[in-house]
Amino acid sequence: MESPVFRSRLWECRSSLRGMRLLSVNLARPRSAGYTNAPGGVTGIDKRPADGPVPVAAPVPGGGGGGLAGDVIGDRRFHGGGDQAVYAFAREDLDGWERVLGHELPNGAFGENLTTAGADVNGALVGERWRVGPDVVLEVSCSRTPCRTFAGRLEEMGISPAERGEGWMRTFTRAAAPGAYLRVVEPGEIRAGDRIEVLHRPDHEVTVSFLFRALTTERTLLPRVLAAGDALAAVARGEALRYAAKYAS
Repeated sequence: MESPVFRSRLWECRSSLRGMRLLSVNLARPRSAGYTNAPGGVTGIDKRPADGPVPVAAPVPGGGGGGLAGDVIGDRRFHGGGDQAVYAFAREDLDGWERVLGHELPNGAFGENLTTAGADVNGALVGERWRVGPDVVLEVSCSRTPCRTFAGRLEEMGISPAERGEGWMRTFTRAAAPGAYLRVVEPGEIRAGDRIEVLHRPDHEVTVSFLFRALTTERTLLPRVLAAGDALAAVARGEALRYAAKYAS
């Protein structure tokens, strides 16, 4: 079940009053860290707001998956690529975690590239398309999965959720508000303050939160995520297909 902290529909109210927008575009400051198991021991989870416009590149056939210029991906085994080119997290959810953790969380604290305001990121549908600023178009592809590096980053910031009775990954997973990965459909530049406009919402039930629950705590939902079709990230689609094949009657 989702945490009550994240059941509020504040996003809908704020969206209607102020519109959806970018609060910050965050880029990694690569650093060596003992808490990551990335090759070379370097992580890009420490992201800070950029001062000006940031170019967003489109995927290159047979090459990179696109993403933000100047960003660093520490472990390409599990991050980056076309389906995980950009990671978005709502400021409203960071505010909720501040109340839970009792610690200030600046924009970029969860390793997100885009910190949004007025957008229900976890209620976005897989395949939903956003125009960000005048040119860039992004498409929701999958949910974020918490990892050891994520937990280590919080400890580095002086936050220790384990002291509250359970590990951080379990706490984060239970909330089912993981933030969204997006692929780049149309390149351009983005900057803090840019408007976010929803261009397209598919006709299915597979939200970011629904997909996350299917991949983690409610795996019987996995066959239903296939309704998202080709917009579903390849890793999630493969997981759903394997589950459906295993438990087919």
